[in-house]
Amino acid sequence: MSSSTIQGKIGKLMPDLFSQTQDYFQTQPLADRIRPKDFVQFVGQENLVGRGKILREAIESDKLFSMIFWGPPGSGKTTLARIIAEKTGANFVQFSAVTSGIADIKKVVAEARERLNAYKQKTILFVDEIHRFNKAQQDAFLPSVEDGTIILIGATTENPSFEVIGPLLSRCRVFVLERLNEENILTILKKALVDKKNGLGERKIKISPKILRFIAQFANGDARIALNALEISANLAKDREISQKIAEEALQHKTLLYDKQAEEHYNTISAFIKSMRASNVDAALYYLARMVEAGEDPLFIARRMVVFASEDIGMAQPTALVVANDVFRACETVGYPECQENLAAGTVYLACATKDRSAYNAYMEALSDVKKYGNLPIPLNLRNPVTKLMKDLGYGQGYEKYTDQNLLPEKLKGRKYYYHNKPKDIKS
Repeated sequence: MSSSTIQGKIGKLMPDLFSQTQDYFQTQPLADRIRPKDFVQFVGQENLVGRGKILREAIESDKLFSMIFWGPPGSGKTTLARIIAEKTGANFVQFSAVTSGIADIKKVVAEARERLNAYKQKTILFVDEIHRFNKAQQDAFLPSVEDGTIILIGATTENPSFEVIGPLLSRCRVFVLERLNEENILTILKKALVDKKNGLGERKIKISPKILRFIAQFANGDARIALNALEISANLAKDREISQKIAEEALQHKTLLYDKQAEEHYNTISAFIKSMRASNVDAALYYLARMVEAGEDPLFIARRMVVFASEDIGMAQPTALVVANDVFRACETVGYPECQENLAAGTVYLACATKDRSAYNAYMEALSDVKKYGNLPIPLNLRNPVTKLMKDLGYGQGYEKYTDQNLLPEKLKGRKYYYHNKPKDIKS
């Protein structure tokens, strides 16, 4: 085939290739288009990727190891994994735990082993949402991580201590990514607005600092949410100016980070209980609102309130248990959305109530002795003489209904558990 013929075929092909590239650019989300390629462009997580920090040092010296990035959505986990691959020249393979199985893992490992043997090139296997892999799937990584066939980088929004198996966790270094702050998000949005190659720079979008900050605040630390909102706003703005109304339409309803089976669930209920314990009504109502807004089971909240009434208020205000039980019954009967009012009223009552943990503390002390000494012999005078033999052995002998004598087992004679707390003034 002559060179002119080849050039002619290439010439016919080039417009198609160019149009395909243009179509891809238009359909690829802004968040992916402007994804940083190096640490200079990367925003946030200075504690990990700042100069002299352990992760950056390991990457720049090409001394990689398997690791897990634990952090909230949109904090830069995927971006960091890609930068690592770019900086080290490693082959980068990405798949999601939602759609991949053991067969996919075995295939990737086999290809990684072949690449390492033939070209001495490392393979970084990036697993998004690694917490969604079951134990068997996580086990499949172990041999190849152990012998260095792959460098595993897992990303998770959940606490790895609960979601990643021990053997795999022990072979990985866990890096905690913090939620991006408002200024981080603003910096990312401003870069997207002026970037002419991959961002919105060519479109000359107009947006006031106030509205830009509104988007940053509403994104709740998630860079992807912020960039998606900016891109949608830009597409909705017919005169290229983004108004407050357009930004609100683009953002719609912010979804709270809350998984009922994971750490944020326990963090929030813990904050709720501790706020009531401190008699901080405002904080207790705030954490209650977060749980309700995230769709937490109202009976779960009410159950914890019943426990709190006895554990933390106890003898100082025994009616607290009555109130808490009534709140539980109301939630059981009425359900959402109305029962949030019952939860709120109960929360205020319990938070304001006088606190007294003396009954709870006394019981825990008694329980401690039970566990320590086991079934100590019960004094004979307290035993029930249901047979003649028992009576002859002294069961029930010397029993008095109202007495100051020791009723504890001999080994615990004189032990005192309950000390009544002097009620404190109610805090408002």
